Amino acid sequence: MLRLKTLRHYAIARSLFAPTTLQAAIDRLGFVQADPIRAPARAQDLILRQRVRGYRAGDLEQHYPKLAVEEDYFVNYGFLAPTHLDLMHPRVPRRPPTAAMRRKMQALLLFATERGEVHPRAANAHFQHGRVSNYWGGASSATTLLLDRMHYQGLLRVARRDEGIRVYAPRSQSPALAEAPERQAEALLRLAVRLYAPLPAASLGYLTGMLAHAAPQLYRHVRRVQRAAEQALAHTRVNGTRWYWPADETPQEYSLQRRARVRLLAPFDPVVWDRRRFEQFWGWAYRFEAYTPKPKRKLGYYALPLLWHDKVIGWGNLSVKADRLIAEIGYRTRAPRGALFQRELGAEVARCAKFLGIRPACIDLLSA
Repeated sequence: MLRLKTLRHYAIARSLFAPTTLQAAIDRLGFVQADPIRAPARAQDLILRQRVRGYRAGDLEQHYPKLAVEEDYFVNYGFLAPTHLDLMHPRVPRRPPTAAMRRKMQALLLFATERGEVHPRAANAHFQHGRVSNYWGGASSATTLLLDRMHYQGLLRVARRDEGIRVYAPRSQSPALAEAPERQAEALLRLAVRLYAPLPAASLGYLTGMLAHAAPQLYRHVRRVQRAAEQALAHTRVNGTRWYWPADETPQEYSLQRRARVRLLAPFDPVVWDRRRFEQFWGWAYRFEAYTPKPKRKLGYYALPLLWHDKVIGWGNLSVKADRLIAEIGYRTRAPRGALFQRELGAEVARCAKFLGIRPACIDLLSA
């Protein structure tokens, strides 16, 4: 019978694999979640830093045009292989565009086709559609939101980024997949499970629900696919919770490296993404507080979970001020005793500095 400790080691070891090339790391993960906040680097860079040899902040954006990778919407927004993208398209939104919106989208598509690619600023200057309310309650360019919708529907793809801004190009339409919709939904759910396994039963259901955004036209199939997956996936019950993972993997075969190491993980790293699993593994609730009012924050604006061997024992808030890296470290209870932990913590902060292009001499390591 498996123990929770075995599942915890399995989760860490299978996700934090030996560093490899950028393309190989993305292929192995299957999906890399993206986030626009840079504190001190974007989530996608913080995730890849742990898994790509010699990775530097911004490498994904710099090399993106030459990689076999696409920006798109999966369970969240991020980067994934074109073959996975084809499973979600043609994506049919639950709210079809109005006739007026379709005309504007056709004009935008022609504009992009004639130029090869289109920057939102150029499209805004040409069409002048004005401003509209956005999802967050503010105001955004109507043209930029139309470009985003066209990207979601598969009419456009992200060709590259210009100082962080998405530059679009017409997307070549893939031939219709021969697989039945159930097979497409099954493949998408399998991709999610491979990224986040092992999963508590409630998290498997949550991921299934999130596929409604990835492929709304398949959503009526995914609950049936989930029931089938619960039979096809390997599973066990530990401490009253049913856990699932890919049938071709054996948790007992995964072991952590003998040398203990400190890691500062991104808030959306696959190891910590599932907050339900996080609390079961480590006995405390980690919350992403960037959108929490400052007086109510407990950990910090962009707290990075602090992994020491197989335990998340605290968090770190990293910031760059006057070309110095400031690392404020907080602990769930107290810092581990002994010189080994302090040495490894210093080594991890030094790796963060190198990743950000900051000299090791310009580091301030503080206790929060």
